[in-house]
Amino acid sequence: MKHRRGRIVTVESLDELDARLSDGARRLRGWRIVGLDLTRRSAALDACDTSRTTFAGCRFAPGDETKHALRGALVLPDVAVAPVDPQRDTLYTADELYDAPTWRTSLDGRAYAWSQRDRSPESVLVRVLHDAGVDAALERWLDGRRLVGVMGGHAMQRGDAAYAEAARLGRLLATDRDGGRLVVATGGGPGAMEAANLGARLARRPPEELEAALATLGGHPSFHPSVDAWADAARAVIAASDDPVASLGVPTWHYGHEPPNLFATAIAKYFRNALRESILLQLCDQGIVFLPGAGGTVQEIFQDACENYYATPETVGEMVLVGREYWTRTYPAWPLLDALAAGRAMAGHVHLVDTVDAAAEVVLARG
Repeated sequence: MKHRRGRIVTVESLDELDARLSDGARRLRGWRIVGLDLTRRSAALDACDTSRTTFAGCRFAPGDETKHALRGALVLPDVAVAPVDPQRDTLYTADELYDAPTWRTSLDGRAYAWSQRDRSPESVLVRVLHDAGVDAALERWLDGRRLVGVMGGHAMQRGDAAYAEAARLGRLLATDRDGGRLVVATGGGPGAMEAANLGARLARRPPEELEAALATLGGHPSFHPSVDAWADAARAVIAASDDPVASLGVPTWHYGHEPPNLFATAIAKYFRNALRESILLQLCDQGIVFLPGAGGTVQEIFQDACENYYATPETVGEMVLVGREYWTRTYPAWPLLDALAAGRAMAGHVHLVDTVDAAAEVVLARG
């Protein structure tokens, strides 16, 4: 039986599945069940919470596939041939990733299914070459652009006040000023990332257009239980506006059960999450704003802090944490960050604020 650290459990044999269920596992949220014949496991799975389970290339008894999909599971097809181009030399657009009527049959869904199903040396080589091509394409795309990162929780839902504030932050950062326009970069996923890409996209549009977009999106707060309904709401917003401002999303198929948002105009999607995390933090030369989030956001704070801790004065990036109560009491990252900065070149470049307006002011003052 394979033991994996963290929240993702990958099950690749019926013996392993049976053993885990026999040990009392009933909450399968976050599990990835890959390539199994589940036709004789209907009753066992009926007793489990499969609301956020990923089934990749599995066989089901009649009706079970639909049942688990309605519960909120991701049921992915068996993809035998690599759906991505190992010689890719451009970034993605949302239309390319969502190129089919349903997400599970789209390039994005098929690439995720394939990455879970095929672990052969040949497929590993395809993924490495693909990521190298995306890396080179991103370097070309960055030429002449100044980037500011927005990090925050993927669980933030459309319709929440926090989502609207994250969208307003994206708009504030991407609005053209005398010093030129900053490009908003995010992890490219849902939640705070989607909100920031949305706000940036509509930065040239009247404020009421953003309000209308937020109202449209609020009808589908999350990609659960339906990625397709979630994506369709985003398409409706995109269709209702024009003249989009460029922004960047850098998602990963490692977290492929969380689909990429459609509002980033350029998408650098990687298979290797460690590569993607490092690149995303390094390319934000104008600094990073950290909205409330959990484990992933805390990791990003201290990964960025490590870069700034050893940076020379001219290469330190601004770090702005939004939410005094959140970052001093809920997840007290601020005291340690402040202590790390003392006596270093990064001192004076780490900030704790309570509003997105204050966060934008700090970043924009950098010039």
